[in-house]
Amino acid sequence: MMRLPPFAYLAPVSVADAVKLLAEHGPGAMLVAGGTDLYPNMKRRQFEPAVLVGLRGVRELAGVRGSAGAGVSIGAGTTLTAVSRHAEIAAAYPALATAAGVVSTPQLRNAGTLGGNLCVDSRCNYYNQSYAWRQAVGFCMKKDGDICLVAPASPRCWAVSSSDTAPVLWSLGASVRLVGPAGERVIPIPELYQDDGMRPLTRRPDEVLTDIMLPPADGLRSDYLKLRRRGSFDFPILGVAVTLAMDGGTVRRARIVLGAVASQPREAVEAARLLRGERLSAELIDRVAEAAARPAKPLDNTDLTHPYRKKMTRVFVRRALRRLVGLPAGPDGAGPSRAFEVLGS
Repeated sequence: MMRLPPFAYLAPVSVADAVKLLAEHGPGAMLVAGGTDLYPNMKRRQFEPAVLVGLRGVRELAGVRGSAGAGVSIGAGTTLTAVSRHAEIAAAYPALATAAGVVSTPQLRNAGTLGGNLCVDSRCNYYNQSYAWRQAVGFCMKKDGDICLVAPASPRCWAVSSSDTAPVLWSLGASVRLVGPAGERVIPIPELYQDDGMRPLTRRPDEVLTDIMLPPADGLRSDYLKLRRRGSFDFPILGVAVTLAMDGGTVRRARIVLGAVASQPREAVEAARLLRGERLSAELIDRVAEAAARPAKPLDNTDLTHPYRKKMTRVFVRRALRRLVGLPAGPDGAGPSRAFEVLGS
């Protein structure tokens, strides 16, 4: 049985209190909200904080405010279940409701939070193992070792981004509010991440992520598809988020963001450029899907083979675009009625 290491638990009742406690305890302190990822990592000795600053009692971090017409603000402490079931989010930002609703299992979505999923640690087959397993292979540079076991000649860690909601919020043009000792700052979602498996977040250790801000829906169409071996529980081994802003049948704006193919969500910029100012056709969708797969460079550090995951990038982008415009099923069998939780066929 793996047990938690000893730690002190502090329970602030406000964001200001949480920031103060982080400053007081310094590098030995970590934030915890739902704890659905942090506690297992602590049991595996991937994180060993002396102090946990718990956010569950900070009421200002929970809830959904605003409207689709003016923009929506979601407290970072809002559970994934609440996000997935919120009527306005489901209607105006359906990809976010979908992504929140396919994280892990119902029990863990009831505890896990949107902010926690945005800040979830990067993952790798060589890292997300017990301490004894990692010790037996000599550890890796992400914790206790000095080489990347996926790419031993590389000077960097290649652990992959494992958030379902991050690619969606990136594609929707969302921003986050961070509060720290020096005050608060608001940054777009892309600036929250960096392409570094060891340090995938730009959030400073003394900052609290408090809010996620969505722009006005303004007729946005969005979709999210997740690849995983099982229909529940598993982290994504590929996530595809697509958001379109339409003028009639013409694409005004487009964003395609891939998850679990790099150490941060990866935007398919060239693929989105092909869509702008165009009317969607089967031929155009095929070209966009090919372009979207180019930035996907999965490695052999998660489930299934990396060539298959790259191939499925094309399949999932094609499926998402067809569903968003109501085109009939394509050659891979995808169509408007096809479930999003699929392994490919």
